[in-house]
Amino acid sequence: MTLTAEKQLEMLRSMQTIRRFEERASDDYREGAIYGVVHCYIGEEAVAVGVCAALNKDDQIISTHRGHGHCIAKGADLKRMMAELYGRETGYCKGKGGSMHIADFSIGMLGANGIVAGGIPIVTGAGLAAQLEGKGRVAVSFFGDGASNAGPFHESINIAATWKLPMLYVCENNLYAAGTAAADTLALGDVAARAAGYGIPGVVVDGNDVLAVYKAAEAAVARARAGEGPTLIECKTYRWRTHTERPGQTDPRPQDEIEAWQQKDPIKRLADNLMAQGLLSEEGWQKMDGEILAAIEQAVKFAEDSPFPDLEAALEDVFAE
Repeated sequence: MTLTAEKQLEMLRSMQTIRRFEERASDDYREGAIYGVVHCYIGEEAVAVGVCAALNKDDQIISTHRGHGHCIAKGADLKRMMAELYGRETGYCKGKGGSMHIADFSIGMLGANGIVAGGIPIVTGAGLAAQLEGKGRVAVSFFGDGASNAGPFHESINIAATWKLPMLYVCENNLYAAGTAAADTLALGDVAARAAGYGIPGVVVDGNDVLAVYKAAEAAVARARAGEGPTLIECKTYRWRTHTERPGQTDPRPQDEIEAWQQKDPIKRLADNLMAQGLLSEEGWQKMDGEILAAIEQAVKFAEDSPFPDLEAALEDVFAE
């Protein structure tokens, strides 16, 4: 694996953009500017960025209820994302979907999904479509450790393995499904060990090391494009925040565990690595962060200046009776 300095700096920018977007989304949600609910991706940025950095624009992904990071890593527009969170008609889903339902088919983002494991069979269908089209595209399913216990995970991965679909199944194992510890629900220590039952590779990777995630994804993408079938990649990571941003939640996780994982900050790890190589200066890092914060402010202003959808719009874009 040879990554140019430019590529690594791009990955750093993408991770920091996710971090800053989520921080602002959390603040605005708590102030009442954002409706519904917000699930922050802070701490897990290396997974989305490492995987999406190995993809082409026409490759397709699907996300989870914690989906902002995947959207940004795949190239979504910050203004339309923020407008969707604000419930404005300029948002990706015209302000009707909110935080958990952002999609942009033009960049291969098939959507976030509020149903645990709900996106896995959808993107497996996209993998089948990619195989039938024969243009070399791959499809990626992001999901959590809790979703790996659900039926759609097993059904989908079995079909993908049997038909050798060009798929990556990426488990973001942040050790908790809402407030339930993965250690209490997984008979095996690793989700990736389940791959053996389907005759496909299962890979465990440090999900806080973006370069390690990229290396694993790159190999899995090459395998998928070569017609060799899917790979299950388990990224061990951790979310810094509570399950949602709702105030007053009880966090069942030990404080020392949270603090220990915060010391493994994926963004700091890459920034420090680049600085050690002489590829990034402190001044350059501060300049990058300032540009990102300015872009976030522009996105917020775009959202605030955009109108709410009319009441009649509730009857539009309805595809079932």
